[in-house]
Amino acid sequence: MENFSQLLLSVEESRTLALTSLIKKLKAEGKDVLAFSAGEPDFNTPQFIKDAAIKSINENFTRYTNNEGYPDLIKAIIKKFQSDNNLIFNAENILVSNGAKHSIYNLLRAICNPNDEVIYQAPYWVSYPEMVKLAGANSVVIDAGAEVNYKIFPSQLEKAITKKTKALIFNSPSNPTGAVYNKKEIHELAEVLKGKNIWIISDEIYEKIIFDDEQHFAIAAIDELKDWAITVNGVSKSFAMTGWRIGYAAGNREVIRLARNLQSHSTSNPCSISQAAVVAALTVSSTEVGEMVVKFQERRNFIVNELNKIDGIKCPTPKGAFYVFFDVSNYYGKENHGKVINDSSSLCSYLLESELVGLVPGIAFGNDNCVRMSYACSMEDIAEGIKRIKKALSLLK
Repeated sequence: MENFSQLLLSVEESRTLALTSLIKKLKAEGKDVLAFSAGEPDFNTPQFIKDAAIKSINENFTRYTNNEGYPDLIKAIIKKFQSDNNLIFNAENILVSNGAKHSIYNLLRAICNPNDEVIYQAPYWVSYPEMVKLAGANSVVIDAGAEVNYKIFPSQLEKAITKKTKALIFNSPSNPTGAVYNKKEIHELAEVLKGKNIWIISDEIYEKIIFDDEQHFAIAAIDELKDWAITVNGVSKSFAMTGWRIGYAAGNREVIRLARNLQSHSTSNPCSISQAAVVAALTVSSTEVGEMVVKFQERRNFIVNELNKIDGIKCPTPKGAFYVFFDVSNYYGKENHGKVINDSSSLCSYLLESELVGLVPGIAFGNDNCVRMSYACSMEDIAEGIKRIKKALSLLK
């Protein structure tokens, strides 16, 4: 392997994408797999958004746009931030990229130097550690378990900060846990960050998918942090537009300038047709998002209730996103016909092999006691999936 990049050789493949590929392969072989692994709404993109894309094609909007994004889309993003988050930006503060993942990667590369430290909490989204590594920085991970609803305390954040700290990645609502930090909790964390000149990358991709009258609050709305917080969002989750690949970042002009420069030499502009569709998503009044959230909440209520009926499972109630992240460690050390369960990976392998149920092992998110189950699927599939999980776990002795 000496002829290859040692950096890239050190990067792990996304476990969620790898598992999704395996499940698709099994389905293609005719297996009745129930997949609860993908972070993808099962709803169709709303028709008015698709119509906008078709219109753009018919009008030959098929050439390069500005590297930083189509001007009409940038205007729509600026209005969205002002109306939804009370954040004021100019065009120079915005960069449109190929999904929120691309936005976060661009920002980390724009901010980090070798051996800088980037703080984030576990459970974390699977790509944070590898993106930090690709930026040449080092991860500093703060553990937050189910007993504290997967949230960190200000004292933990204070302890994690060193002279090498360059950035904090903050994610609310969270993937994989569905945890939502309220305004008070965010202000308490902000007190630790004030005056420390630490960049904050706020991943708010699940902003619209929130339950139980919780309110999303953008950390960039805190005056003392507005020059240091860069907000990342997109349309994949809220508008069921995962395949359209549009995300965006908003914040400090110089950071955005560097990120734009990086993008100009890597991907250039995002897809023109997708950008036209997102203009419609952000500017046309519709009911589809609210209807999706209602259905997600119904599924969440069902899945949490049913999982907590299974002996040995502890499933906190998520306040946002569309995942449950539940503790299965009571089953570690047990076995069935020679299949020993030692960790979250072996448990997920056991469930997939024995009952054709696809879950994601918690180790991918930094917590090996848990597994992630998406409820972005039908209630029928959820009910059948829980039935299969219960059966498989009951056979472990």
